[in-house]
Amino acid sequence: MKAQNKPQTGTQGEGNKTTSSFQSSSLSAKRDSPGAPGPTSAPTDGLAAMDPSAYRIGIDDELQVSVWKEPDLSSAVTVRPDGMITLPLINDIRVEGLSTKDLQSLVEQKLKGFVNEPQVTIIVHLMRSRKVYLIGSVARQGPFPLTGNMTVLQLISEAGGLGPFAKSGSIHVLRTVNGRQIRIPFNYKKAIRGETGKNEDILLAPGDMVVVP
Repeated sequence: MKAQNKPQTGTQGEGNKTTSSFQSSSLSAKRDSPGAPGPTSAPTDGLAAMDPSAYRIGIDDELQVSVWKEPDLSSAVTVRPDGMITLPLINDIRVEGLSTKDLQSLVEQKLKGFVNEPQVTIIVHLMRSRKVYLIGSVARQGPFPLTGNMTVLQLISEAGGLGPFAKSGSIHVLRTVNGRQIRIPFNYKKAIRGETGKNEDILLAPGDMVVVP
């Protein structure tokens, strides 16, 4: 099994599945739809994860590991609860906490005993380890995957909207910054009107909890 010097790169589609992909160290970030309220400048601790060099692979993330010219060594895997994945020839390998570039280098090193000059591409198809939580008077509570630049208004919309008795003026985001939980108020009425200001639509960070009284 010999690899050539120049890889061909490509991403296979997955039907209607919504994906957020990092290929090696590149990211195509999801953009807000035109006309949507702009995100607030409230504390954004954790949003560095959208930087390809800063994003760290987590449990439940779906990865595509491709070895150029070696289809038998390429596979789609999900990060297990123990932070490991299993790859052909390499067997178990710990990936939790690694960047895609780190994992690419690690897999290439481990394959050198089997493949001449292995060239590996890592794609994160689904970032399931990045989650936010919605609780309170909404149509659907629970954890939601944080894909791209999701705002509070978008999260509430994805959950089916506010409940009939929701106190839209008291919605807030609980966020942990430097080990301390802070409370960020969210003005629902201003956000849906597209008004700017202190309480405009808030850009969510991994681990945020949106509370709808």
